[in-house]
Parts: sequence; C-alpha cells; structure tokens
Amino acid sequence: MSFMNMTVVRGDITTRAVDAIVNAANASLLGGGGVDGAIHRAAGPELLRACRLLHGCPTGSAKATPGFRLAARWIFHAVGPVWSGGTRGEAEKLAGCYRACLELAHQHGLRSIAFPALSTGIYKYPRRQAAEIAVRTCRTFGHSLERIEFVCFDEETAAIYRSLLARSLLAPEREQAAL
Repeated sequence: MSFMNMTVVRGDITTRAVDAIVNAANASLLGGGGVDGAIHRAAGPELLRACRLLHGCPTGSAKATPGFRLAARWIFHAVGPVWSGGTRGEAEKLAGCYRACLELAHQHGLRSIAFPALSTGIYKYPRRQAAEIAVRTCRTFGHSLERIEFVCFDEETAAIYRSLLARSLLAPEREQAAL
C-alpha cells in the first residue's frame, strides 16, 4: 500500500491549498447550508452553473467540478447518507463517498485532498463512527496520494480525528482491525 500522510486541520475547508476539496453536498448538487453553502459562496456563481450540468448525484457517490475561485483546483461533491440509526446501509454509503473521492483524485492524477466530516452536520451521522469510516477508507484505498487532510470545523471533531490517527500510528495492525 502506498504511503499516505493524513493530517487533521481545524478551520475553513474553502481556504485549503490542496488539489481538491470535498464538498458535503446534497443529491441535487445545487447548494445548501453548512459546508455546501460555504463552498458555493467561496467558489462563486460559476460553481452553481457547473453543478446544474451534472444533474445531481446519488447518495454514496461523488462528482467533480473545477474549483473556480478556490485555492483548490477541484471540488469533489460527495453525497453522504442521512443517519437513520445505522441499519439502512449508512456505513457502506459513507465509505462509498470517500472511495469515490479518492478514485476521482486518482483519475485526475492529484496529490492532495481535503475532506470535511461528511454527513456529520445536518445529516446527523455520529461523529466518531463517521471519522472511523473516513480514516479506515483513506488508509485502505491504496494509491499514491501524498496528503489527505481531515478539515474539521470544531475542536471536538478535530480531537476525534487526532485520536484515531494517533492510535493508528501506534498500532497500525490492531487499529485496522478495530476500525
């Protein structure tokens, strides 16, 4: 498996100087609140025009647009699942979002990507469970991204990611089994 440098950043994903940022989008891809609204505002009106041409995106998948006015060259719009108690395939759909974004990065020959805590805002996915899926999926994908950032809006979420990454550095084999 290729080496991947995963880091935790607390702040605004729209300011990250990476090849691609991931948008926590809704299925229409036409903007919304939270991370989605912030990305649409920062990227400018060209983003909405580009998203209209994509005709939506199914849950558990992702589609790409240029970054327009952002520092990032690309925006990957991932549609995460709404939490319904964990019995409706939410984990598989959330992992699918991360895999789809990592595959888009690979297809475009990118070296760095920044993820928000997908589905943990208005979609109510439990933060620790979502972070475990994010870290596990990014660790096991296995291609040559040089940098993966988990960009967290609040300190509590950032602490969860830091804890998971620290555990995986101390005991990678045991951590893989635990995640």
